Amino acid sequence: MVARVQTPFDVSERRAWVGSAAAYETGFGRLCAYAVPALLEAGGVGPGTRVLDVGTGPGAVAVAAAARGAQVVAVDAEPGMAERAAQAVPDAFVYIAALPQLPFGDGKFDAVVGNFVLNHVGRPRVALAELRRVTRPGGRIAVTVWAVPAASGQALLGRAVAAAGVPRPADVPALAPEDDFPRTEEGLTALLNEAGLVETGCRSLVWSHHTTLEEWWQGPAAGVATIGRIVTGQGAEGAERIRQQFASLAEEFTDGNGGLVLPHRALLAYGRVRQVA
Repeated sequence: MVARVQTPFDVSERRAWVGSAAAYETGFGRLCAYAVPALLEAGGVGPGTRVLDVGTGPGAVAVAAAARGAQVVAVDAEPGMAERAAQAVPDAFVYIAALPQLPFGDGKFDAVVGNFVLNHVGRPRVALAELRRVTRPGGRIAVTVWAVPAASGQALLGRAVAAAGVPRPADVPALAPEDDFPRTEEGLTALLNEAGLVETGCRSLVWSHHTTLEEWWQGPAAGVATIGRIVTGQGAEGAERIRQQFASLAEEFTDGNGGLVLPHRALLAYGRVRQVA
């Protein structure tokens, strides 16, 4: 396998997730778990399937795949995440690894799935090529990404940052324009087609995430993900300014019982590796 240089975006992402496993699992992790059943169905994961879960986090996808009777291998770049996944699925093989370079031979898996992992790589096209490489001919790949424009609940934290007048820190780079793609059903389908997959498709997943003001703030306050780096990078005064804006904007999502109901929308795309003639 050829070594591939990480982009500034990749380096920033690795930094954003250090030590975040516990805070992620009880906050954003619950949100992302909604897509798991549809992701596994799109990947054709069932009894005996050799499945690779890329970017497993604390293991929600791996747990669900194992419950379907699959033979599970999982990877995550953050050691704390990988440790939690290994504890959650004792029969799975869990490795510390990250796209775009996976420690597996060509065509090893019947199915490869990635729940929101493409949101966290600097070169999505190169990452998809790597997913295709480790999937056997005729095998299936399924991925999710967040849709753009974002649903109102998904946009809440970003709106709070903007309302607080906080700019994106220079050490939190955006994805390079030449590496990005339209976060639409058509755009994600085109990305899979570019990767050489066949029988591709994409659909939207729409749901309302039920949480609380305290739970939804604890992830950013702990520095989880890019939003967390932005919040914690402002110092105590700046973070408090964002929190106040967040609390104010969140009022439109309250359910009357102290909870929040946050609309979200993601894209689920899938395809098959072409059979060898």
